[in-house]
Amino acid sequence: MVVGAVPASRAAETGNRGGRLEALFTELDRDGDGQLTRAEAGTLPWFDRLDRDGDGIVTRGEARAIAAALARASALSADDSPPAPTPEKVELPSPRVGPHLLKPADVGVGKLVPDLTFTDLEGKAGRLSDFSPAKALVIAFTSTSCPLTKKYTPSLARIEKEFAARGVHFLFVNPIATDTSDEMQAAIRESGLLGRYVHDTQSALARALDARTTTEIFVLDAARTLVFRGAVDDQYGLGYSLDAPRATYLRDAVGAVLAGQVPSPAATEAPGCALDLPSVQPVAAATPVTYYNQIARIVQNNCVECHRPGGVGPFSLATYEDVRSHAGMMRKQVARDAMPPWFAAAPAAGETSHWKNDRSLAPADKADLLAWLASEKSAGNPADAPLPRVFPAGWAIGQPDAVLQLPRPVAIKAEGVMPYQTLRVETTFAEDRWVQAYEVQPTARDVVHHVIVKVHPKGAKPVEDGDVASEREGFFAAYVPGNSHATFAPGFAKKIPAGATVSFQMHYTPSGRATTDQTRLGLIFAPAPPRHAIHVAGLANPRLRIPPGEARHPETATLTLPATVTLLSFTPHMHLRGTAARYEAVLPDGTRQLLLDIPRYDFNWQLTYQFAEPPSFPRGTRLVYTAWYDNSTGNPANPDPTKLVRWGPQTYDEMMLGYVEYYLPGQKSSPSSRTTAAPAPSDE
Repeated sequence: MVVGAVPASRAAETGNRGGRLEALFTELDRDGDGQLTRAEAGTLPWFDRLDRDGDGIVTRGEARAIAAALARASALSADDSPPAPTPEKVELPSPRVGPHLLKPADVGVGKLVPDLTFTDLEGKAGRLSDFSPAKALVIAFTSTSCPLTKKYTPSLARIEKEFAARGVHFLFVNPIATDTSDEMQAAIRESGLLGRYVHDTQSALARALDARTTTEIFVLDAARTLVFRGAVDDQYGLGYSLDAPRATYLRDAVGAVLAGQVPSPAATEAPGCALDLPSVQPVAAATPVTYYNQIARIVQNNCVECHRPGGVGPFSLATYEDVRSHAGMMRKQVARDAMPPWFAAAPAAGETSHWKNDRSLAPADKADLLAWLASEKSAGNPADAPLPRVFPAGWAIGQPDAVLQLPRPVAIKAEGVMPYQTLRVETTFAEDRWVQAYEVQPTARDVVHHVIVKVHPKGAKPVEDGDVASEREGFFAAYVPGNSHATFAPGFAKKIPAGATVSFQMHYTPSGRATTDQTRLGLIFAPAPPRHAIHVAGLANPRLRIPPGEARHPETATLTLPATVTLLSFTPHMHLRGTAARYEAVLPDGTRQLLLDIPRYDFNWQLTYQFAEPPSFPRGTRLVYTAWYDNSTGNPANPDPTKLVRWGPQTYDEMMLGYVEYYLPGQKSSPSSRTTAAPAPSDE
């Protein structure tokens, strides 16, 4: 789950290992400016020894001088034998493999599946369109010789029966040529499979779908759009079995399709017997790209959540005419990676995204979209169109158990800028409430830039906007266009103490027309105290000083974990001068791990980055948050490049905040009426 690691102990080596010093310099100098700042070096102990002139910067020349001195010292050493190699910590792969989450677009989810043909076990020819008008088609890979597949066959039979009366059909595909007809017929009888069964001896279906294992599931909607691929559930994997599944991926995906929703998650690995299919044909057939067969699906999956009638986007992209009319702006924004909004660095080659909510376009989708936008923009056959996306008219989380609304409408002027405003709402909860889901819903979405919601226990003194102690306590809920709600996993929740006050920090951006807003917060309560309470902490540096004219100024904040902690998400927060951010962990043994790299921060999008697989770190680990600022004339949003910028609540000031959402795996939530707080992290 870690992007990269740098063992700090390497920097302490001597003798003829001086050459490694320059290599380490290059590794740490991530912005490539030939200078290493204290923020980039972090806790590495040799920084002060290299910084001979004491200016807080180590140049490559200074590093080379030290490396040369180390080399000379090695040459003068009486011991000519080569130094013993430093033992490297080898991370062996776990013998247990479960269904890890995948980025859906990278594995074909959202694509049109061709009308594939097959011959079933009874010798009857067929094609996928034969299952029309099924509400969903489940293509389940299976085998009579793979142990994991045999374990999952009864589960598939139960799920098939569960959804049979609701218009869901199943097609079973066995790609193992040596499995016999007698074995397959016996498996059908014993398990009670109802759907057609195909012995895919030439792997034609497996290649067309890019199937990876004998347990993989593909779910298609009524328009043959692939909406889910992955595991049945997490009950069985390589090297382990559970008494019951904890995650029911297939059931949840089919239920979402029947409800007109997008499955989440939409892609996982499917531990099973691996298939050896070197000549893979991707799900999207090699046909000319048209609006209806590919572009409409790309736009649906990445754009229309905001760009639709009634959405927060400035124009709709819901139809072919909409897309064609706005092709110029789409092409510009997609080409410069401004849309869809996502600013985390891409994963290393061969790795999948580390982020559950990764919005970035898959490379193939980006190439197809840009090529189509630059072409004649062929519409294609309307029969290939995807099903229209359906968005709830009311609350995305369902009807809330409670709604908290700003105490008064806020007047938004037509032009210029507006300062942050904080409004407070007193709750009337007589006892603690555990929140399973929340949604922040502005009444004038076109002028609400973002909202930060905080919870203050009963009796707590009111704090001023931008108060550092309050910021370090984190937030309860947040809103940014396109990311307005959250539903926590079963067993997780956030607490609102009895009698608490809820504050709304509102950032409004005038849109050319005067209006009013009265944002509200919808809450759905958990039926019981959760297994784990979700906490939020803020890594803050209130002493930040950004010199006038400085184009690449770093600031750093750290905190030390007082207990074993599992990280759930990061939310970096800066103002108009913020340009980049990075989260790292320094483990007790000195190992440094890069957790999140944001090389291009955009204040207009206060994004949260949610781990697909939350990592845990032991007590004593130091989290390091580094932020970079552009206070130069080259920053067109800079309010005043001649100003020494310090901490402040307004956009013309600056903040240096790195929010961290986490839970303590060893701590259970308290059912009592008193607030159960997480141990406070120590700030350095």
